Amino acid sequence: MEVRGAVGTGDGTGERALTPLRVIRGVVCLIVLIISAFMMLVYFGFVSAVILRLFSINWSRKATSFFFGAWLALWPFLFEKINKTKVIFSGETVPAKERVLLVANHRTEVDWMYLWDLAWRKGSLGYIKYVLKSSLMKLPVFGWGFHILEFISVERRWEVDESNMRQMLSSFKDPRDPLWLALFPEGTDFTEQKCIRSQKYAAENGLPVLNNVLVPKTKGFYACLEDLRGSLDAVYDVTIGYKPRCPSLLDNVFGVNPSEVHMHIRRIALDEIPTSEEEIAAWLMKTFELKDQLLANFYLQGHFPDQGTEGDLPTLKCFVNSVAVILLISMCTFFTLCSSVWFKIYVTLVCCYLSSATYFNVRPVPLLGFLNTGRIF
Repeated sequence: MEVRGAVGTGDGTGERALTPLRVIRGVVCLIVLIISAFMMLVYFGFVSAVILRLFSINWSRKATSFFFGAWLALWPFLFEKINKTKVIFSGETVPAKERVLLVANHRTEVDWMYLWDLAWRKGSLGYIKYVLKSSLMKLPVFGWGFHILEFISVERRWEVDESNMRQMLSSFKDPRDPLWLALFPEGTDFTEQKCIRSQKYAAENGLPVLNNVLVPKTKGFYACLEDLRGSLDAVYDVTIGYKPRCPSLLDNVFGVNPSEVHMHIRRIALDEIPTSEEEIAAWLMKTFELKDQLLANFYLQGHFPDQGTEGDLPTLKCFVNSVAVILLISMCTFFTLCSSVWFKIYVTLVCCYLSSATYFNVRPVPLLGFLNTGRIF
């Protein structure tokens, strides 16, 4: 039986066994990541994304990027250095530190995490933002992080999502703020059942029938382009494939799968993309036809064309960053558990604020702006 998304290999890139050592190592890494996320949010996220934002959105985003870029770098360290997952880039070599819109296929629930590996190589790890389903904002701790990092939550119903999405996009227009905005136009991860439904929809509506991706939804992509076109440097078209099969979150944590992640990147200048909604929809559909063919060839050949556009992450840099973050988080944990009651009161109040701010989607504006306009967004 053929499993779509699996790549047969004879080169040692098969799925690894789930050994007791991998289980223990994975559990330890997961605990460290959860505790560090909580402490980073309470002690640094609140100060940088709430207190500092009362004075300057630009400087708030710079500070938030610095602290959370360091924390997010723990994930590529886990993937590439601890789990020994090989991340292979192909296609075009893209410049560092551009303001870009990323369009990627959605093979599995963890595609978005591997975009961090590319963003770190380009010096933009702390500036990456995602359009993601609103249910993820309800996750304990991590939902707070998505809010602090200004991810755009959607219900996947345009009549409900348009207002919030336009409002968030309007706040990303400042060219002084570095930006990597990642969008998965399929709207959900790929499964055989979803593919069959997508193919049926395509056949009924005169669209190309795709085998390895779903028919993309175009309204969100059009909104991103329409609102941000004047402040973006490029669009990155990213196609992701896995060997030997598509991983789950726990596969990543325990390091059993994948052995290789392949990312093919195409950099597209803004003047190559049309401006009308109908033409943009046709352009996006054509882009996903190309992705479908790229993936079909990948499953046959085991790789994308033009490999080797990015090097490995430097081990020393990964190690130093991870040690620094863990030491910093250890100090915060000590102060929280062993110091004065005022630290505990502070943590409690911050948790209450982050919970309510995430639930009601509230972000402060600079005091001067509030005094001038008399409103908050």
